[in-house]
Amino acid sequence: MTLNMPNSMDECIYYTRRTLGETGKATAWVYKKECPECHKAKMGKPVKDDGKVSIRADKYVCPECDYTEEKAEHEATLQVEIMYTCPECGNEGETTTENKRKSLDGVKAYVFNCQKCDAKLGITKKMKKPKKK
Repeated sequence: MTLNMPNSMDECIYYTRRTLGETGKATAWVYKKECPECHKAKMGKPVKDDGKVSIRADKYVCPECDYTEEKAEHEATLQVEIMYTCPECGNEGETTTENKRKSLDGVKAYVFNCQKCDAKLGITKKMKKPKKK
């Protein structure tokens, strides 16, 4: 599997670079989805009259045909693409996972497994630290 890095932030709904433990790192992104109605443009958050995007909007809109989808149902169809270096074995790999945060060590994260050592890894929000065991 070969993942393509986005050329611009305009292509993504979500993009992050994180460290995993002491030696690991991960880059993750979610591409915008093509409009299921007209297939001409990428779905995105609605744009206000002053040209700014509504950050906390609860829907996604096609700029071409004005087709709308609720945020929850739209984001459930997306995939998080991840390029990572495992902190356990040092393996560099690529994977995809569903666009849903799950609990890992008491913190919500996009959870995935290392393809070599099968270690459970997660990409958390900024400044979130896993609970100590």
